[in-house]
Amino acid sequence: MTQTGSLVFLLCPIVLLLVSIGQAETKSDYKTIFDGTSLNGWDGNPQVWSVEDGALTAQSTAKQRLKKNSFLIWRGGVVADFDLRLKFRIEGGNGGIQYRSQEVGKWLVAGYQADIDAENRYTGMLYDEAGRGILAKRGERAAGAVGKERQVAETFEVAAAALTSVEQGEWNEYRILAVGTRMLHFINGSLTADFLDGDEDHADSAGILALQIHAGPPSKVQYKDIRLKTIDETNRPAEARIDGSDLRRKTHRIVFVAGTKSHQYGAHEHNAGCLLLAKELERACPTVKTDVYRNGWPKEADAFEKADTVVMFCDGGPRHVVMPHVDDFQQVMKRGTGLVCLHYAVEIPKGGPGDRLLSWLGGYFETGWSVNPHWTAEFTSLPDHPIANGVSPFAVNDEWYFHMRFPSQMKGVTPILSAVPPLDTMKRPDGPHEGNPAVRKAVGERRAQHVAWAFENEFGGRAFGFTGAHFHWNWGDDNFRRIVLNAILWTAKHEVPPQGIGLLKVDRARLEQNQDDPPPVPKP
Repeated sequence: MTQTGSLVFLLCPIVLLLVSIGQAETKSDYKTIFDGTSLNGWDGNPQVWSVEDGALTAQSTAKQRLKKNSFLIWRGGVVADFDLRLKFRIEGGNGGIQYRSQEVGKWLVAGYQADIDAENRYTGMLYDEAGRGILAKRGERAAGAVGKERQVAETFEVAAAALTSVEQGEWNEYRILAVGTRMLHFINGSLTADFLDGDEDHADSAGILALQIHAGPPSKVQYKDIRLKTIDETNRPAEARIDGSDLRRKTHRIVFVAGTKSHQYGAHEHNAGCLLLAKELERACPTVKTDVYRNGWPKEADAFEKADTVVMFCDGGPRHVVMPHVDDFQQVMKRGTGLVCLHYAVEIPKGGPGDRLLSWLGGYFETGWSVNPHWTAEFTSLPDHPIANGVSPFAVNDEWYFHMRFPSQMKGVTPILSAVPPLDTMKRPDGPHEGNPAVRKAVGERRAQHVAWAFENEFGGRAFGFTGAHFHWNWGDDNFRRIVLNAILWTAKHEVPPQGIGLLKVDRARLEQNQDDPPPVPKP
């Protein structure tokens, strides 16, 4: 079994509930990390940093402007999960508080920054210094995804009274609360930014603490009354909880079952396809955890025990991976578990197995009724359904199965992708997969055929059938890939972002990874 785990980021919006403010502070929990009189424990350019009026002070003037940002680094250790409180005052220019950051040069720091500026345009926001840039603007609840992408889940008004004194050069209190992948900023007791970082390539769970003065126009920034509290399971504050629960929300567990080697290079790439989709889901959605079982049915008895949805991408018919396990998997479905079947996995022998799959999935490939030609399907319109979020009309050549067996009157089924097959899809003679009188009549009458559908079954589970994905290269089409990723989220009962799931860049090099065979050697 190959597992791709760990909670990570691309980009899904997350509904973050209002943060409760005003919890009683136990001052004894905090460690004072600035003595108020010296730079002991702090390290920075002595030409820039000093202690003035009981505060750590940095100043630049018109005659002595800073050519680059200057940082004062706390040498008392690294910070991971913590609650930091300090007071700041700024006269001109820009400053900030670095945390979980990395030292990238002498007195140079990169990473998370709680911003401060004298014009009060950015104070309170979260910025990634020397990295991704703005992560959460003031008044945003946002989630980080892949690279520079981020998704704003909600905006809120920051109390005006909390900010009025910033631009007047008065003392203000900054509070930074970082727990797990979530970071909260407060100014004078009011929430200003809320961010959940799921970008595993850039997110930092621990690092240094530092203070900043920004290069540029004349500026003076001061910091004092600096108090730090380390957070663990025993003292996590109420503000780091959502609806009274732990910050680490319900994990949506998605189990992929990838079939064994089937076709030649670039087709029916079950393992490569599942690994590609699993990685993208985890990178985009912080609450998603995936398990990818390669080359057939899981050997672990508890593989589906906590699954929110199961994705099957495998050969079908009598070779379908579920065939020896239909009765056992019925019990998984009865728990309301979701199900996604991709390409050949929508086909199973008719009769008992077919009836079961029909009840789980809402449609299936029935031999002697359904057909499997290769054709370019043009999807000119999309339904108002979460699975279609962020998907534009598109056209892709694939082995789009159609004339599927659906329940009577399509009960419980919502067509997602429908197209009219060209007449030449019926050029083959009748056969178990090739054609039959009923499908020939439907094609001749130019009836739209449903090649992807959503279904809500009798057990309370959600399901998605998708007949494409014969050609592995089609995963490189953003609309093709997004509609499947959205569907997986939907079947797991995970919210689908209004703009659809955030996507990784998928190029030829990525598509060539994890295939069952090496690339063919070109003929001389």
